[in-house]
Amino acid sequence: MLFAIVFLAIQIFGSFFFYGLAVQRGPKEFLQNNADLEVSNEAMDLYLNGEWIDWVKAQHFEQLTLTSRDGLQLSGYFLPAAKPSDKLVILTHGYLGNAKQMGLYGQFYHTEWDYNIFMPDARGHGKSEGNYYGFGWPDRLDLIDWTDLLVKKLGQDTKVVYHGLSMGAATVLMSSSDDALPLQVKAIIADSPYQSVYQLFTYQMNRMFHLPAFPLLDSTSMLTKIRAGYSFREANARKEVEKTKVPILYIHGQSDTFVPTEMAEELYSHTASDAELFLVPDANHGEAFALVGDQYKRKVDFFINRYLN
Repeated sequence: MLFAIVFLAIQIFGSFFFYGLAVQRGPKEFLQNNADLEVSNEAMDLYLNGEWIDWVKAQHFEQLTLTSRDGLQLSGYFLPAAKPSDKLVILTHGYLGNAKQMGLYGQFYHTEWDYNIFMPDARGHGKSEGNYYGFGWPDRLDLIDWTDLLVKKLGQDTKVVYHGLSMGAATVLMSSSDDALPLQVKAIIADSPYQSVYQLFTYQMNRMFHLPAFPLLDSTSMLTKIRAGYSFREANARKEVEKTKVPILYIHGQSDTFVPTEMAEELYSHTASDAELFLVPDANHGEAFALVGDQYKRKVDFFINRYLN
């Protein structure tokens, strides 16, 4: 009896600890100095000093707002193409990021390819409300609603591309088979995605804390369902791509140890629609564009134009 009480107490304490550690909004010190997130000097220089930063600062973005289905005020940034265009890319950022960081990709869509661009702050990030991180699952509905808003703004003939990074990549994949996905969505770029939140956390708990997933991850998932409205198992990109009709280009670094390459390979092998997999040697998590920028752009441009034209 005493063992059962102690075991239950550990599960309850552990669930609240890991919820606060990973899901609850706030700073995440455990990711500082994480070797799995180290990038090359070349990539770090691009992220911190790249000319895309000045480009983002110089643009006159229109700030848009959206009330989510569960009542959160969400924020995003719209920039029309320099000349009239029926093309729109929606760029979704990663965990702990913010909308304007996706200007790294938005710049070439806007200046080289004449796209309208939109960059939303995911719930719990940037200027969007929310006291938790959705890891793509509630965010997928926000993305669909943003798309509807923008299609109304730009016209029914708008051709939409989703381009997501890490958590943003999981978001676009999780939206890909939803019955409410607008028909205007023609192609998806998923850079460094994971199959499901449960699989991601299983990997991270073992790698960072040397702990098995069961039972602590399951009890944390139950707490997340109560507090944030979703469980780790239902937040599953693989189940969605198994049903999708939208073409998907997967991009992943072959040296990614934060979200291992095998996750993108599994997603690719289970995708029902037209799909391609672009693996970048020596690239860590989200580092592909920094290392092979021109090749990255060629791959993306060739892929999406097959379906937009």
